[in-house]
Amino acid sequence: MPLVPYVDEDTADGVVKEVFDDIKASRNLARVPPFWRAIAHQPEYLRHEWQKLKAIMSTGVIDRKVKEMIAVAVSATNNCDYCVRSHTDALRALGATDAELVELLSVVDFFNGSNAIASGLKVEYEPAVPATPPDV
Repeated sequence: MPLVPYVDEDTADGVVKEVFDDIKASRNLARVPPFWRAIAHQPEYLRHEWQKLKAIMSTGVIDRKVKEMIAVAVSATNNCDYCVRSHTDALRALGATDAELVELLSVVDFFNGSNAIASGLKVEYEPAVPATPPDV
């Protein structure tokens, strides 16, 4: 159960209505997702976070599918079920397969573990040196 009631999108007005309308139009959704309705109690925060998400997730040097994969990886590491499900849905809409999702989360699994042991053991990084010098 959420700690705050969701703002009712049918009665939203002002900034909240503007953002809600943009969310639905931008994502081709019939309803505003619960995350956005929860944070809408602070309209300027809602606006700021929505604008930030749009800027970050728009296609740039890194394509949208890779960005959604990063979102799933970070969300899994942070144990955010809502975010894992939301961004997995977005990945599936972008064509991600079951095999891609399992492979993505296997990378998360490996690096969470190896990060913990390297950090716990205070292993210091040394750049890799090739065994043989490259041809000049």
